[in-house]
Amino acid sequence: MLSIVIPIHNEEPAILPLYDRLTKVLEGLGRPYEIIFVDDASTDKSFDLLANLVETDAHLKVLRLRRNFGQTAALAAGFDEASGSIIISLDGDLQHEPEDIPLLLNKIDEGWDIASGWRKNRIDNAVTRKIPSRIANWLMSKASGVELHDFGTTFKAYKAEVLKDINLYGELHRFIPALASFYGARIIEVPIKNVPRGSGKSHYGLGRTFRVLFDILTIRFLLTYFTRPMHFFGKLGLMGTGSGGLILTYLLVYKLMGYDLVADHGPLMVAGALLLLAGLMMFTTGLLGEVLIRVYFESQGRRIYALREVRAQRRDQAASKDAGR
Repeated sequence: MLSIVIPIHNEEPAILPLYDRLTKVLEGLGRPYEIIFVDDASTDKSFDLLANLVETDAHLKVLRLRRNFGQTAALAAGFDEASGSIIISLDGDLQHEPEDIPLLLNKIDEGWDIASGWRKNRIDNAVTRKIPSRIANWLMSKASGVELHDFGTTFKAYKAEVLKDINLYGELHRFIPALASFYGARIIEVPIKNVPRGSGKSHYGLGRTFRVLFDILTIRFLLTYFTRPMHFFGKLGLMGTGSGGLILTYLLVYKLMGYDLVADHGPLMVAGALLLLAGLMMFTTGLLGEVLIRVYFESQGRRIYALREVRAQRRDQAASKDAGR
């Protein structure tokens, strides 16, 4: 069973051509499928078109969000609604060609958990899109340890079980492979075509570069210290309290020797006190983080691991072997 998830926002001109091409490709695969469009509060006639299509195609399902929540939320809604064992996401502006879907599926059939599209030959503007994208992808690759050239594309195929371990929020949809790598997902990159938009304009620009950089820092922290926040805050706390303690100890000895502490080393005394207090705050933050992580996993019954498979003999077979000994 395939589930195709497509977030849209004001993509009226592209919907019918995308639906026709997508249906042709999926019918040719010979697999059961469903198509889930998620309308992120479009202001054009996108939803009306989709609502009409639903009446004629039982494979189609349309979700409409109450307001414009963003692409991450739209994808999350589609993933939650999907019932297929393989989930494929792509944009609704026809910059992703449905004809490339079999390329992604082949890799999933080979045993990979995520097949991520790679816009190897991008047609975007070099200054506003290509260069910032290459820098961000390089930083993301180094921060996450996942060797991908293109984190930003939505065009990916997933085993549904992989997405169950991931909670999306903010704008983290582009970093799903990095988040999935935390649970040991096997990821491969597949070159895909990148074509110009047929109509409309991109919802992204140069301004999102800084948001992506902030997300990279978030991902780095989550992948490294998510289950052990004290290892991060504890280091900072140790450096702060250690430095502040040494400074204040030196100043105490200096004071006991009869020197005028405030006149000679007033700024140093303030710096030592601030470092000591900052270090204690970092320790406290680390402890609170440990408590929150424990509450997060225990209250929701979540696990800190993910099983790929379990193999065992059937009980009746094992019992018959024991009886024969």
